[in-house]
Amino acid sequence: MNTATAVLDKVKPMNTIQAVNLALDEAMGLDPNVILLGEDIADGQEGGIVGVTKGLSSKYGNSRVRSTPISEQAIIGAAIGASIVGMRPVAEIMLMNFTTVAMDMIVNHAAKLRYMSGGQTHVPITIRTMTGAGFGTGGQHADYLEAWFAHTAGMKVVAPSSPADAYGLMLSCIFDEDPCLFIENMPSYWTPGAPPQVGQRIPLGQAKVLREGSDVTVISYSRMVQDCAAVAEKLAKEGIQVELIDLRTISPLDQATLLRSVAKTRRAVVVHEAVRRFGVGAEIAALLHEHLFGELKAPVQRVGANHSPVPFSKTLEMAHVPQPATIEAAIRKTLD
Repeated sequence: MNTATAVLDKVKPMNTIQAVNLALDEAMGLDPNVILLGEDIADGQEGGIVGVTKGLSSKYGNSRVRSTPISEQAIIGAAIGASIVGMRPVAEIMLMNFTTVAMDMIVNHAAKLRYMSGGQTHVPITIRTMTGAGFGTGGQHADYLEAWFAHTAGMKVVAPSSPADAYGLMLSCIFDEDPCLFIENMPSYWTPGAPPQVGQRIPLGQAKVLREGSDVTVISYSRMVQDCAAVAEKLAKEGIQVELIDLRTISPLDQATLLRSVAKTRRAVVVHEAVRRFGVGAEIAALLHEHLFGELKAPVQRVGANHSPVPFSKTLEMAHVPQPATIEAAIRKTLD
């Protein structure tokens, strides 16, 4: 049992920073081919801007925890090359908006090499990145861009909502044979939650029913899950029973769980922080209408951010992203 696993045995609440750190520690202890790449991730730079990789370079050495130049193309290019020769790189792109700098590397190389080689070349890289509104970081630092990557064949897209899920999903991503984009929500990094089970990996493509209900299905992921849970708790006091599903993995999408739930409740609301237009919610709404059109009691409602860059102003920023009142209104609309 390595140090990471030993810490988990203490069953103490932890936040997402600690959970991801533990998952990385455990993976590096299990497999010497797991390496980390990213800007300022070594201990001399405090393990990145929020400390996710803190302590790992001291433990495993700078040959396995490599602080890189400020070059997203170099980070992803090196990760792809290393993966082709047998390594399992975890590449940190500090903020999700910065994936745009390495878009060619990600979608034209990492995502397609397995297909273009007839299945002979795997690209087992995990791209860690963070995003989310709430810190006034402006339009170039806080976008949710998951729909771009979910649209790309060959990519797996993961967005945990809790520390325990972040741990289990990170382990699954690292040991998956395909490139995975792992999206961490910046505003909820420090929110404590239940610790994960020792060594437990959460299968990719498996959603979780967080709350059973009979009146309406609410589908979400990442930070919005917490807001949806609060709204569901509030509505329960009025006798409205919300079934809450956390996707956990956006691609592959757990269609079976979604269809089974909505076939039961016959109403659905999809909630995400990303811009509503052309978003993941649109794909899910289309899926539900296609398969359950004759059974739905109301059109599927979509809740997402306004169609604009994330504003810098705090007031405008909060108006830009979905709020609990917006989620509640969408649920009530399906019930009306």
